Amino acid sequence: MGFFDFLFKNKRKMIDDFMSRNAIVLDVRTEGEYAMGAIQGSKNIPLQVLNSKIATIKKLNKPVITCCASGMRSGSAAMILRNNGIEAMNGGGWQSLYRMVSN
Repeated sequence: MGFFDFLFKNKRKMIDDFMSRNAIVLDVRTEGEYAMGAIQGSKNIPLQVLNSKIATIKKLNKPVITCCASGMRSGSAAMILRNNGIEAMNGGGWQSLYRMVSN
């Protein structure tokens, strides 16, 4: 097993674990980007306003998988959420995450 196989299989296991616990898929792209295509059932909270929504997300009491276009913004979002006591992981780009959660 190569290094990338190891990383991606672990990511898949984490996503499966989060989804089995009714995780929220949080898309942190802009509203315009989200409107052009998104994972069904995902919530759109753009990264720029995420800090103002922390209390609302905490009240949901669910793990969060963040996604965006490429994985950069979602990585920042996951770190913000974790720093605020929310169990979160970076799901990466929404299209690759879609393929994982839709199987």
